[in-house]
Amino acid sequence: MHSAPPTKPRAGPLPARAGIGLRHRHLPDFLRGQPAAAWLEVHSENYLVEGGPRLAQLERIRADYPLSCHGVGLSLGSAEGLDPAHLASLRQLYDRFEPGLVSDHLSWSVAGGVYASDLLPLPMTEAALEVVVDNLDRAQEALGRRLAVENPSNYVAFAASTIPEAEFLAELVRRTGCALLLDVNNLYVCRHNLGLDPAAWLARIPGEAVAEIHLAGHARLEVEGRPLLVDDHGSRVAEPVWRLYGEALRRLGPRPTLIEWDTALPPLEVLLAEAEHAQGCLDACAARPAACEAAHAG
Repeated sequence: MHSAPPTKPRAGPLPARAGIGLRHRHLPDFLRGQPAAAWLEVHSENYLVEGGPRLAQLERIRADYPLSCHGVGLSLGSAEGLDPAHLASLRQLYDRFEPGLVSDHLSWSVAGGVYASDLLPLPMTEAALEVVVDNLDRAQEALGRRLAVENPSNYVAFAASTIPEAEFLAELVRRTGCALLLDVNNLYVCRHNLGLDPAAWLARIPGEAVAEIHLAGHARLEVEGRPLLVDDHGSRVAEPVWRLYGEALRRLGPRPTLIEWDTALPPLEVLLAEAEHAQGCLDACAARPAACEAAHAG
């Protein structure tokens, strides 16, 4: 007697637990069994295909895990607007897999139809804010979903910037109803590179809008004799980033948390161990909700 085929988890918010990014190297592990991950995140653009084995594999895995889709190609900061064909492809993907969260970056990467191979920064100005608000409104309408916007990792500051980053993000939430994706590693990188104050930053964003947290590793380079941190997603989460994550949880309470690892990929067991560490932080925060609420109120 054959068992009934699995059905994908019911669409809904991601659990406030620790998940991992699903990368091609680890696909066989998930197709052979069910590794102990609370949820998975994929890069949306890797699945913008009409059919074939890639989508079939994701269908099988989606039957067992809640899913988040993280985009890198919307180019929310592009003054020329968004690509309608790209939006349509994303809508088709999201309608098919019903992810618990969809997200992209506060950046731009397209000009004149040419895509840059990076997430480029934008000045924090009123003009840039208007552009991103317009693009976010259009994206959320076209996708039929609330979009979470990730804070950037920055290496230089624009002299033209007039709005602090946290206030820029808060205004995006106020004007568009979007969510936020808090990348704690990006926050730490900006603290080191630009002198950003993470505590003040966390106090200024609307905490209730944070729908997901990212944790990742970074590289340390020497540039003209000075250290520069680069958000390369190629190593374990650094200890100072874990401490900043704890500070964020004390202020926000437990949130779905992703271990993000894209370069120099380790065995799956390493990612799961990092997720277990994050889960321990989430469990500790959940065990003292009064303290979390007090910190958030402060």
